[in-house]
Amino acid sequence: MSCENNLVNTAVKAADAKFGKDITVLNVEELTTLTSYFVIVTGGSQSNVQAICDHIEDKMAEAGAKMLNKEGYANAEWVLLGFEDIIIHIFQAEPREFYKLEHIWKDAINVDIEDLLVK
Repeated sequence: MSCENNLVNTAVKAADAKFGKDITVLNVEELTTLTSYFVIVTGGSQSNVQAICDHIEDKMAEAGAKMLNKEGYANAEWVLLGFEDIIIHIFQAEPREFYKLEHIWKDAINVDIEDLLVK
């Protein structure tokens, strides 16, 4: 079942379209005032992380989302895209494993996004 937030769905589809792996969506709205959702994605290389990032930016802009910040794009080990109620984390595999955001935010609700992903 897709997320009730259409911008989250847009980000997930955009990441999947550029071969993002292990896409996870966490609903953190009950745990922090910082944001409502984390979208976490793994890219296969620096250029793949950047391609995922670029595509998400384009699709989110088309959907009318305003990006508030972007960090880490140059080295693309961990790119953070901040939108109004969504923070998107695009990692290479090693940093994702090291930082383990899913573990840090283990009390968050894991949103089922399987129907958004191309099989």
